[in-house]
Amino acid sequence: MAASHSYPKAVRLRRRAEFLAVQREGRRRHSEHLVVIRRPAPGLCSRLGVTVSKRVGNAVVRSRVKRLLREVFRARRGDIKPPSDVLVIAKPGADTLTYAQAATEFVRTLELSAGG
Repeated sequence: MAASHSYPKAVRLRRRAEFLAVQREGRRRHSEHLVVIRRPAPGLCSRLGVTVSKRVGNAVVRSRVKRLLREVFRARRGDIKPPSDVLVIAKPGADTLTYAQAATEFVRTLELSAGG
């Protein structure tokens, strides 16, 4: 596994203050199953935070959705230009996404949030 395809702590939003800063300062875009909020990263690499509420499903379902979204980010984080802090909020119905659907929706919404 290449270093650019790993998911170390340095590429995660971990603190509540980091999540709130992205929500407050970021550009928000919606898709059918996701809300993607993006703001320029203070560091040199893109970071990801994932929020999945109980409205999406039980704990098993929420964990599956989080793993799926982290994997999509992990595989594509080197392509995110400029480096950004990205917060993904799963909407109800996100539990039905396949990897391909999640990847397409994530990338499309992320590109919209980078543009205007």
